[in-house]
Amino acid sequence: MQIGYKLASEAFGPAELVRQAVLAERAGFDFVEISDHFHPWLDNQGHSPFAWTVLGSIAARTERIGLATGVTCPTVRYHPAIIAQAAATLALLCEGRFVLGVGSGERLNEHVVGPGFPQDVRTRHELLREALDIIRLLWSGGYRSYEGKHLRVEDARIFDLPDQLPLIAVAASGAPSARIAAELGDGLFATEAKPEIVRHYRDAGGAGPRYAEVSVAWAADEHTAARAVLETSRWAVTGWKVMSELPNPVNFDAATATVREEDILERFACGPDPARYAEAVRTYADAGFDRLVLMNAGPDPDGFLDFYARELDGPLRRLTPDTSPGT
Repeated sequence: MQIGYKLASEAFGPAELVRQAVLAERAGFDFVEISDHFHPWLDNQGHSPFAWTVLGSIAARTERIGLATGVTCPTVRYHPAIIAQAAATLALLCEGRFVLGVGSGERLNEHVVGPGFPQDVRTRHELLREALDIIRLLWSGGYRSYEGKHLRVEDARIFDLPDQLPLIAVAASGAPSARIAAELGDGLFATEAKPEIVRHYRDAGGAGPRYAEVSVAWAADEHTAARAVLETSRWAVTGWKVMSELPNPVNFDAATATVREEDILERFACGPDPARYAEAVRTYADAGFDRLVLMNAGPDPDGFLDFYARELDGPLRRLTPDTSPGT
């Protein structure tokens, strides 16, 4: 079991994210994972720096901890050739510690460049498949061209390639996307503790690491933690279908106006009790995930990092993911 720390680029500026990554390394986390957004989910989160610049700075400031995108959409806001180049460069800078997490994206971030975010999921999946083909092609070296249904590359070459190419973890929420992860990726990425996602991945031949995000909120008391989530992170209870479709923070504000503190307590491990965190992580381990990212939405990141080092590192690491075929 590996445990990661989520760098919430919607909630903190770039220098603070780098600082938290350095502290996460000291606290014993195995890797940090950063969201790659153009907008925050809610305006009052107040941030959305360029994730790849932040990752480069983290690579220079750390020695051991792994780095990952969680996740990048390589199809609309970025062309996959650019992501292939960025990921190769970052892998060189951090000497093989980088994992490229990719997914089909959210309208919130991808609509900003103008051509529009595809309305139907099938087209998004077609785009993601072509993007992964292009990234793999460019990572194979030499000048390459590609003519797909949606995407093209003309005489492109990445000159700086690492000896060890980054692992690609593909985000999935159901059978079609889990199949893409198995066929074109090296690992799986998910945000929900659903055993069927892992089962679909394995049924399609997937055998790589399985990443998932666990929602937590540390504070000295449960109420303070839950109130902090309600203020800045209540969007997390809406589910992936809503999260992928709404175009702007104001829409997420409206869509979550009726979320209550009780709803937060059902979805987040809140407060200072280590048993609550172990229970939340165990749910994901029982679903078959073995790379678990703690996504802290509490008001005190330093307090949480200290809490992790003192109370959680050993117990969480000893949890064993379910590897049974029926998962």
